[in-house]
Amino acid sequence: MLAGVLAAVAAVGLVALAVVLFRTLGRGTDDRDPGGASAGHAGSMLSSLFLLVFAIAIVVPWTSADAARQNTYMETQALVETYWAAAPLPVPDADQLREGLREYARYVVDDEWPLMAAGRLGPEGTDRLESLRAYVAELPVTTDEARDAKSTVLDRMADLFAARRQRAADAGTAPPPGVLLLTVVTGVLVIVFPFLAGARPRGFALIPVTAMAVLLGVGVYLAWNIAHPFSGGLAVKPDAFVSALHEFQRIPEGR
Repeated sequence: MLAGVLAAVAAVGLVALAVVLFRTLGRGTDDRDPGGASAGHAGSMLSSLFLLVFAIAIVVPWTSADAARQNTYMETQALVETYWAAAPLPVPDADQLREGLREYARYVVDDEWPLMAAGRLGPEGTDRLESLRAYVAELPVTTDEARDAKSTVLDRMADLFAARRQRAADAGTAPPPGVLLLTVVTGVLVIVFPFLAGARPRGFALIPVTAMAVLLGVGVYLAWNIAHPFSGGLAVKPDAFVSALHEFQRIPEGR
């Protein structure tokens, strides 16, 4: 933040130095025309800056939401694979593990997903998975098939933990600091720049200026609305976990 302030101060100082130096040397002419070189150059650069910042404010959240959505499906894939892998375990143990996985998925959908709009996961979810992993790790197995199943379940649960950590990172994703603020500031400057340059639009000339202001306002609102991957217009829904719950019902019971 301090570096940004110092950069802005340095830029203003450079303009002031250029004005004093060129006036002292007698170079150039006074430019008071709203359509002159000074206003034209400043206006085009200001518009370019707004478009650059606005593109970042749109593209970054869009790609973040898309990646977060894909990651939820990877997580539920690990969840379903764990459910399948539990089948060769002894029946009471397999049933208890599968019930724990179903309860975990329901917890994510019903209780944890609303918390993710605030950028965090519920602590109970990790505790549930830790309890299930500890339960599997302590299972006494006497056959090679059950031993292999136990190892496979633990491997799939490791994938599930990794996917959950990724979802926690996705929930905390936000645009670079200051991007939304800079989008608002540059948008306002683009709107008022003709007036700052000395133009006084009247009559029908106000129509394009007003239309531009309305569209810029809508664009800035949209950039703010999609800033978080789990809230707003691009919010990732718990569809992957709902699908996993439905798929659990189609998987044969353990033997």
